[in-house]
Amino acid sequence: MITHLRGKLVEKNPTYAIVECNGVGYFLNISLHTFSLLTDEENIFIYTDLLVKEDSHTLFGFAERAEREVFRLLISVSGVGASTARTMLSSLSPSDVRDAIANGDVPTIQSVKGIGAKTAQRVILDLKDKILKVYDMGEVSQQSNNTNKEEALSALEVLGFTRKQSEKVVDKVLSQDTSLSVENIIKQALKNL
Repeated sequence: MITHLRGKLVEKNPTYAIVECNGVGYFLNISLHTFSLLTDEENIFIYTDLLVKEDSHTLFGFAERAEREVFRLLISVSGVGASTARTMLSSLSPSDVRDAIANGDVPTIQSVKGIGAKTAQRVILDLKDKILKVYDMGEVSQQSNNTNKEEALSALEVLGFTRKQSEKVVDKVLSQDTSLSVENIIKQALKNL
């Protein structure tokens, strides 16, 4: 209903901003990411999302369109409410959230206060395909590293190493060079196992 506001920034706080448009003051719930991007200029433009519930109408503000899209995707996941989505966007930048979801990075999402392992996995499962469309990311490049990692882990399991032990070593190898082929990942991992 209200897609954006252009007006005078009356008040700015780490959790909210008040924008006056033609004599009407709008209270916007914002993330720390948006707070850091809001300038102290008098006239601002801010994207919004209006959340309507039985007992309230809550307006959220975003400095960037991409952050608003990530917010909308997050609140579409069962178990993730608006406050959890805002906390996530305060703890991580929208691009960090996008990358964590696209790469299936459960620990990064779980590092946000109030998100457990099951919720983090649900966020990734529900949003992986959608988040790639929002950002027009090349799914091929994201998948190739995941595929290489999975193939290397399977090969190491066949060689008799436990998956948990192998995964730590493979992650360490990939953190140093993400462009390694499956063979090179296995070779580097075998040196460290």
